Amino acid sequence: MKFLFVLLVFAPVYVFGQKLHVRDRPGNALTGSQFAASISDTAISLEQREKAIFKEIKRGNIPQFYRQLVKVTDTATFNGKLNSIEYYVAPDYLAIGTDSDFFYCPMTPALAQRVANKLKCMLPTRKMVNTIYIQSQVKLSPLPIPPSPAMNTVPVFIKHNNMLTAQRDSSGSRFALGSLIGGNKKDVIISNRIYNDTSTFHVVIYGWHRISNGKAIQPLYARHLNTWADYSHGIRLIQKKVWVNGKKTTVDKVLKSKELSTLLSDEGPIEKPFYPTHVD
Repeated sequence: MKFLFVLLVFAPVYVFGQKLHVRDRPGNALTGSQFAASISDTAISLEQREKAIFKEIKRGNIPQFYRQLVKVTDTATFNGKLNSIEYYVAPDYLAIGTDSDFFYCPMTPALAQRVANKLKCMLPTRKMVNTIYIQSQVKLSPLPIPPSPAMNTVPVFIKHNNMLTAQRDSSGSRFALGSLIGGNKKDVIISNRIYNDTSTFHVVIYGWHRISNGKAIQPLYARHLNTWADYSHGIRLIQKKVWVNGKKTTVDKVLKSKELSTLLSDEGPIEKPFYPTHVD
C-alpha cells in the first residue's frame, strides 16, 4: 500500500506536466476552415497574416488533441557509457481550430520562434526530426503540390490542408488524433546554418520522410529567405524541459554541451538554438 500511495502522489506531477502551456480554447473561437478563410485574401500582407495567426494561438485557438505532448526517447554513447534522453513533443504540426476542423499554419521562422517562446517550447533539430519520425505511431506519405508562384499563399495552404484531411480520413482507425504523426509536413528546424551562412539568415528546413524507406525527401536546406513559408512547412513544438539519464534539464543546455548535444544534434553543439524573432 505504501508503494501505491507514493506512485499515486508523485506520478501525476511527472505525467500531467507534459502538456502545452496554452490557454483554454474560447468557445467563440473560429474553426480552422473559418480562420483560413479569414486570411485567404491575397491582398493581406505577410505581416498581417502572421499577426492574425499569432493572435489566435495566444488566445488558445488550437485543437484539444494538440495539447497533450508525446514522449520521445533517444540514446548516445559518450564518456564511455550509454546515455539516454527523454523529451516531449507535440503530436502533430501546429494548427488552429478544433479537433474536427483544424488548419495547419505554415509560418516564417521568426513567427515560429515567437510561438515557441510563448509556449515554452523549442523547434527540433534534424536529428530530432528523424527520431520523431521513427517513433511516430502514424506515418503518412508526403503529398507534394507542384511548385508554383502561389505555393506560399493561403489558398495553396488550404488546398494542402484539404489533401491531408482526406488522407487522414482514408486512414480510418489507424489514425487517432493525439497519436504521434510524421510524414505530413517538412519541419522548420534549428541548426547552425541559421547563423553560419554568409548572407542574411535563412529558414532551415528538413524532412518529409518516405514511408517506403524512411528517408527524408527534403535534405537540410537553408537557401530560402527568412520571409519564406510555403504549404509544405510545418511547425513541430518541443517542450524545453528534457530528462538526461533521468535528471531534468533543458534543450538549450543539452544543445550547447559538446557531449550532451550528441543526444539531440547530428551537427555538433548548437550555441544559438533559436531564430531571431525580429528581422530588419
